[in-house]
Amino acid sequence: MMTNVVDLFIIGGGVNGAGIARDAAGRGLSVILCEKDDLAEGTSSRSGKLIHGGLRYLEYYEFRLVREALIEREVLLNAAPHIIWPLRFVLPHSPKDRPAWLVRFGLFIYDHLGGRKRLPGTRTLDLRRAPEGASIKSEYTKGFEYSDCWVDDARLVVLNAVDAHEKGAEVLPRTSCTSLRQEKGQWLATVAAEGSGETREIRAKAVVNASGPWVNDVIGRVAGTNSNRSVKLVKGSHIIVPKFWDGQQAYLVQNHDKRVIFINPYEGDKALIGTTDIAYEGDPNDVCVDQSEVTYLIDAVSRYFKIALKPDDVIGSFSGVRPLFDDGNGNPSAVTRDYVLDFDQSRGAPILNIFGGKITTYRKLAEHAVQKLKPVFPQMGGNWTTNAPLPGGDMVDADFDIFLDKVRADYYWLPRDLSMHYARLYGTRITHIIGNASTMNDLGKQYGSLLFEAELVYLMHHEWARCSKDVLDRRTKHGLTVRPNEILLIDEWFKDALRHKDVNLFSDNY
Repeated sequence: MMTNVVDLFIIGGGVNGAGIARDAAGRGLSVILCEKDDLAEGTSSRSGKLIHGGLRYLEYYEFRLVREALIEREVLLNAAPHIIWPLRFVLPHSPKDRPAWLVRFGLFIYDHLGGRKRLPGTRTLDLRRAPEGASIKSEYTKGFEYSDCWVDDARLVVLNAVDAHEKGAEVLPRTSCTSLRQEKGQWLATVAAEGSGETREIRAKAVVNASGPWVNDVIGRVAGTNSNRSVKLVKGSHIIVPKFWDGQQAYLVQNHDKRVIFINPYEGDKALIGTTDIAYEGDPNDVCVDQSEVTYLIDAVSRYFKIALKPDDVIGSFSGVRPLFDDGNGNPSAVTRDYVLDFDQSRGAPILNIFGGKITTYRKLAEHAVQKLKPVFPQMGGNWTTNAPLPGGDMVDADFDIFLDKVRADYYWLPRDLSMHYARLYGTRITHIIGNASTMNDLGKQYGSLLFEAELVYLMHHEWARCSKDVLDRRTKHGLTVRPNEILLIDEWFKDALRHKDVNLFSDNY
C-alpha cells in the first residue's frame, strides 16, 4: 500500500477545506486534501450564491460576524472579479412588519460597520416612481436599495482547490477517509478511491476536519475521538423560475414569519428564490426540496409582486444542508452563522475540527484555522491571502468590464454570449481554453448552446471534472440549458477521454 508523509491532511472538499488547503500550501506546508464526492458537491454548491454581510444577523446582535463578513465582501470582490460581482438589492418596506426607521437604521449600520470602499451605499426609493418598483404591488410605496455581491459558489471552491494544487497541495476528489488513528505521534489515515476501492495511507503531523455536515461523524466514527461541540443541520432550499422583472437588481422580501427571502437574477433570464430554514435530522446525502418549501417560497413572492407564480413555473430547484455550529438556539433562523475552531491535542497529534461558517467568511476562517496550527508548524509562512487573487482573477485594477472588452477584442470571432461565458467563469485563464483556436470549429464538438469540447478538455485536465454532472451542475451552469441527449453524449465523451488517459485514481490532476 502506498504511503505518503505530509504536514497536513484535510478531510472535506467544500469551501472551508479548499480554502484551508490553499492557505496552508501557500505558507509552505505539504498538504493532502481528500473529498468523498466531487469538489463542492455538498453544501458549498447549494448556497444562495451571495457574498454578503448578513443584514438580518444584526437582529441577533452578531456584530462581529457581520463586520468580518462585510470586510471579506470587498476582499473577495478584489480577489475574484470574474466570479464575484456587485449586486443591488431592493427591499420593499411593509408597514405591517419592521418600522421604516428601524430598517433604515439597520442599513446605516450595514453601510458603515465594515469600512465599505467600492460598493455604493443605501438609498431610499419611491416605488411608485422608481423603475425598481414596476413589478411590485401598489400597496408597497417605499423601499430601500443596498449593496452586496453575487458569487458562483461552486467555482469559488474549485478555484481555491486549483490554487492549492498549484502551490503544491495534492487534491483528491472522490476519495473517502475510511479510518484515522494515532500512531507514533502522528495521524495515520487510510483513504479509498471511489469505484475501485483502491486504498492508500497518509501520515500527517496534523489533521483538519472540514467535512461540514459530517464533522461529528469524522470525529467519532472515523477518528474515534470526542468533542463537546456539534453541528446543527439546517436545510435550505431554493427554486429557479423564469425572471419576472426588468433590470439587474435583486430583491429582499420579508415573509409572514419574519424570515427574509432573496429573489435574485440568475443566469440571465432566470430568477433564484430562497432560502428556507428547516431543522434537518436525516442523512445529508438525501436532502431534497419538499413541496411545502416550494409553496412557502412562492407565497413570499406573491406577497410583494404582481406576478402570480405557480408551482408549474419552477424550472429547477436544489437543497443543501448547512452545518451550523449548535449554539443551543431552537429556532433554525436564529442559530449563529459564525464558526468555531475546535483544536484538540488531547491525544497527541492535533486535529482541528471546523464547526459552522458561511461562504462569505471562508477565507478568514481558513486564515484563522491555519494560524491555530502555528504551534505545530512554527516555521510556516505568515498570512498571505488578503491581497492574493484567485486563479483567473488577476485583472488590471480587478475591473471585469475592462477585461471583458479586451477579451472581445482579442477573440473577435467568439459570439458575445460565449466570450462572456468564458470571461465570467475563467477570467484571465480563458487562454487555457481557447489556446491557439482562431475559429469556432477549433473549439471542437458542440454539446449545448455554449458548451464546446475545448471547455470539457480544460475542465478534465485542470479542474478534476470526470462526468457530466461535474461540469453541468458545478463547474458551469450549462445544466440549465443542455438537452438530455447532450448529457448522454457528454458522459460518453468523458468515458472515452478517461479510458484513453490511463487515469490514476489517486492523481489529483489527470
